[in-house]
Amino acid sequence: MLDDADDIHPLFYGAPKSTEFKKLRKRIVQNVREAVEQYGMVERSGGAPPKWLVCLSGGKDSYTLLAVLYELKWRGLLPVDLLACNLDQGQPGFPATVLPAFLEKMGVPHRIEYQDTYSIVVDKVPAGRTFCALCSRLRRGHLYRIAREEGCSAVVLGHHRDDILETFFMNLFHGGRLATMPPKLVNEEGDLFLYRPLAHVAEADCELFARAMNYPIIPCDLCGSQDGLQRQQVKQILDGWEKNSPGRRQVMFRALMNARPSHLLDPKLFDFAGLARAADDAEI
Repeated sequence: MLDDADDIHPLFYGAPKSTEFKKLRKRIVQNVREAVEQYGMVERSGGAPPKWLVCLSGGKDSYTLLAVLYELKWRGLLPVDLLACNLDQGQPGFPATVLPAFLEKMGVPHRIEYQDTYSIVVDKVPAGRTFCALCSRLRRGHLYRIAREEGCSAVVLGHHRDDILETFFMNLFHGGRLATMPPKLVNEEGDLFLYRPLAHVAEADCELFARAMNYPIIPCDLCGSQDGLQRQQVKQILDGWEKNSPGRRQVMFRALMNARPSHLLDPKLFDFAGLARAADDAEI
């Protein structure tokens, strides 16, 4: 059991002793371990263990990610070195001392990087347009650079199951394609992996976990303050479906893991033109 040992990582000091929290923690750890194994996130090189750059924004998701990765590593189930990284993007009012103080207290190796992408985004994005795309692109570029500088083989992000579902429906409704955030991919340069170990974890579980652990959560006031975001609209739709049919999100998520190209319409994925009847084969 997760709580049988006293030698837990400091990230779990003060964890609630309730049965509900123990079940929550066990579920999240199992979900992350499943994703790591299912998508082959640990490189088996036979030499030194790989090093991951774990991106920490200060939100509930990234705190959950960091804690669970350390839980797995602490118990010998994740043979990788972890380096937490916060990219301070220069947002006005961002509490720059919170994360360094937290990571120091927890004994977590980390790097804090300051890059004023906020001013660039505000200057380049026209009034009334959302900041997310440019902000994300700039942030990703800096994270890849930092990963290279630190000798990391992978950048690890805190996107969870609901982020993946929302992205799928955003692409469906607005992009005209069936696509979402994959749990594992290689960057365009081909030198770094990008992992999403929370791929199977529900957003609600991240919320419950981070709040129960009383981690110092920092809200994102850049995009979170904008009304009418497509992602918020999709989230509201999914919330409505979940309310009317509890468990609907998990059913839809399982569908993303059960694609049937022959029952879709993309001729690049399935050779429809080459289909033949048994009678046609016999005549040949």
